[in-house]
Amino acid sequence: MERRYFEQRKGRVEIIPMIDIMLFLLVFFIMITLQMIPDQGLNLQLPKSSEAKALPRPHYTINIEKDGTVEVKGKHYDLAGLQSMLAHDGDPAKTEITIAADKAVPFQDFIHVMDACQKAGVSDIGIAAKPNG
Repeated sequence: MERRYFEQRKGRVEIIPMIDIMLFLLVFFIMITLQMIPDQGLNLQLPKSSEAKALPRPHYTINIEKDGTVEVKGKHYDLAGLQSMLAHDGDPAKTEITIAADKAVPFQDFIHVMDACQKAGVSDIGIAAKPNG
C-alpha cells in the first residue's frame, strides 16, 4: 500500500475572479469615456475675469447668442420654453446650470435667462467666463 502525504490534484483555472476584474475594467473605461465626450456649444466671446474658477460639470449649459436667442443642447428655446424644460427635468433644486453669454449680449437678456431658471426652481447657477491671461 502506497502512502501519499500530499494529494495530487489537477490545476484549475478559476474564471469567476477573472470575470469580476473584466467587469471592473469595463465600468472604469465607460466612466472615463463619458468624461471625454465634449458638450456641444457655441463659439462665444466670453467676458474675461481675473477670478474665474473651474466649475463642476453642469447638467445644462445655457448659451445666449448675440441676438438674444437661448440654446440648450442644440435646441433653441424662448424663456417660457426654457423655464418649462427645466421645471420638468427631475428635481430642479438639484439641477446644475452654467450660463454662457457672449460679451456683446445685453445684460437684460442675461437677467431674463437667470429669472427663468430661478422660476423653474433651479438654484445652482454658474456663469461662464474666460480667465485673464
